[in-house]
Formats: sequence, C-alpha cells, structure tokens
Amino acid sequence: MKRRTFLKSLVAASCATLLRPQPTFAALPKAKITKVTAYAPPNLNILFNQSNIVVTIETDAGITGIGEGGAHDTLEQCAGRLIGRNPFDIERCWQDMYRAFFYPPGREKLHALGALDLALWDIKGKALNVPVYDLLGGMNRNHCECYVTAPPIGSGLKERAQAVIGGGYRAFRLDAASVRGTNVYNTRERVHKLYHDCKEIRDAIGPDADWLIDFHQRFDYPDALRACKLLEELEPYLIEDPVKTDAFNEDIPKLRKMTTAPLAAGEEWGNRYDFNKLVENHDLDYIRATLPNVGGITEMTKIMALCETHNVGIVPHFTGPISTAALVHTLGPYSGPVLFEYTFGGREIAYLPECLTFKNGKLWPNERVGLGVTVDFERLKKIAEFTTPITDRATYIRPDGSQTNW
Repeated sequence: MKRRTFLKSLVAASCATLLRPQPTFAALPKAKITKVTAYAPPNLNILFNQSNIVVTIETDAGITGIGEGGAHDTLEQCAGRLIGRNPFDIERCWQDMYRAFFYPPGREKLHALGALDLALWDIKGKALNVPVYDLLGGMNRNHCECYVTAPPIGSGLKERAQAVIGGGYRAFRLDAASVRGTNVYNTRERVHKLYHDCKEIRDAIGPDADWLIDFHQRFDYPDALRACKLLEELEPYLIEDPVKTDAFNEDIPKLRKMTTAPLAAGEEWGNRYDFNKLVENHDLDYIRATLPNVGGITEMTKIMALCETHNVGIVPHFTGPISTAALVHTLGPYSGPVLFEYTFGGREIAYLPECLTFKNGKLWPNERVGLGVTVDFERLKKIAEFTTPITDRATYIRPDGSQTNW
C-alpha cells in the first residue's frame, strides 16, 4: 500500500511539472557582421593606449555593438577579418584577428582588437537581452570601489586627501613627488620629499583610511628599494610601477623579496603573456592591466582566471568612458580585490547619454543590456568605415578544429 501511494504521488508530481508553464530561453539569431565604423569623439585622445575612438560593429540582424579604442590603421586589418563572420562566435573571431596575419599584434594593434571585442560582447548581450556581466557569471559585488587620479587642486595635500576620502572614494592617490618649473628629477632628493608627502597624507586621513602612490617608473632599483622601505611604516594600499617597465621582470622579483609594501604594475602591458610569470610567482599584489589594452573582454577573463589562481588583485588603469563601463561588467564578477582608477568625477559625457553609473566615489552596475552604453552619433565625426572582408589570409586549423598560427 505504501509503495502504491508513493508511486501515485510521484506520477502526480511529474504531471504537475509537465503542466506547469516552462521558462523560455533566449536564442541567438542568425547574424553576420556587415560593417565596422570608427568615430572620433569631440575630445579625441590620440595616444594609442588611451584612444577613445568609438567603434561600432553592425550586423544583418539589426543589432549594433559599441566598443572603444584603436586607430584607423590598427583597426583596418582586424575589421577586415570580421566582415561576414558570425558575431556570436567571439572566441573564434578573437583568435582569427590575433593569428591571421604572420606577426602577432603588438600592443597598438591589440588595443584595436580589444575595441572590436568589446563591441562583439555588446552585440551578444543585446541579442540575449541581458547585461554583459550576466554572460560572465553575474555580478559578484554591489559596486566597484574607486580612487581618483586627479583630486581637487588649489589646496594642500592634507585637504585634498580628506576631501577624497570624505567623498566616498576608497583611497587617495599621489605620484612620486613631482617637480615643478624644471624637468630635472633628482631621485635621491625626491625620495625624502616623497616620504614627507606620504606622512602628511597618512596623518590627514588617519590609520584606517587608504592611500596609494605611483612611482611612475622614475626610480631605478636602488632608489625604488629605498623608497619602498621608507613607506612600509605608513602602510600604503599599493605602490605602483616602482621601477621602469623594461626592468619589471628582473627588478620586481628582487624588490618583492626586500619589501613588505604591496606592489602593483602593468598600465603599459598588453595581454597576459606580458606578465603571467610575475603573477604566477606572486611578485605583484595587484596588476594594472585594463580594457581594451589587453585585447578586450575575451582576454581579460583569462587574466582574471590567472589572477584568481594566484590571489592577485586587479586595479585597472584609467581608460575611456566606454571601456570603463566595460570594466564594470568584466571585473564585477571577479572574486578577488578590485579597485578602479577613475577620472571622470561623475560628470556627464555629452556624446554618451547612457554610460557610467557613478555616485559616492563608486561605480555601480546597472541593468541595461549589453554594455549599457548609448551613443549620440550626431556629436561624433566618422573617420573610417570597413565593409570589405580580408580573405587573402588564413588562420590554420588543427585536426581537432582549434586555431593555430598561420
């Protein structure tokens, strides 16, 4: 009797499940990329690693993706490899843009590749009607903490530091005792000035608030070590670029053994191959890799996995507004420490009626689909358009279907 009753209950439950309305799942439409366009904003930044050129990828499905970065020449080859392709095969598109030409892209071209990668993720989010962060595992934090690169001027260090912390920012930032009225930088003398400035900041914000300093690669190893040792007692959140970029792989591991001060580096890096050994050996506490410089969201997710494996935080270098919005989507799901270098101060950006959500010193996620960015193209100047596929190059394929170099 008990067995019969159990079977009846099981059948009833199964029937109820079948009769209950089933959830519907979004399906990706069939689509091909038809056009890539580049636009110059009113405040164009011509530095390749800080380019704020707006790029769009159009599809025959009526969905347009928005990205940021690159220049005409660096975008051209990458864009030519996208025309006619499925925009939802993001990894395949990324690998093809990276590998189709004999030489792998340097940091300049990687910036352009990353700009287009942002647009591909924007397309996919829009097609599925979800924010990009939902495609990357969902938000893992309520907000992204920030520090400001250029705090209010016209007052002393003490007043500026207190204003920044009082405004809700996580940390106050200063650089390595800049000089005014001359281009002579005496590192021996500046180390003492640097300590004096940092002591003033620590006294101003108290023992529990945070501050950080950028050495700007101004010091060779001996002076970098002197400065790091002096600052240890003041407990900086991090010391950025303590030595020159060219010497990172040699000097940072030595410095790591000699100081307890947290170290950060990487605003000039490209993809993970520039720095993976420093992360694997835990010679850095934070990396400063950013979007689109590393090659876009596709590469940044792999960098995040590398950093998570070795318990290294991510403090991305400041970048353009669209890329900053993309960073919120990308690093929001990251499980480790994240701190944004933020330069826009919450002000409106005329050609971006929808972009960043900033308040109380923090960047906040929103529920807009894709990257959540809307562009007023009337305020932009078209500078390039690419509609012709580049077909005279080939990405070689292994027998298992994976891509390899030409």
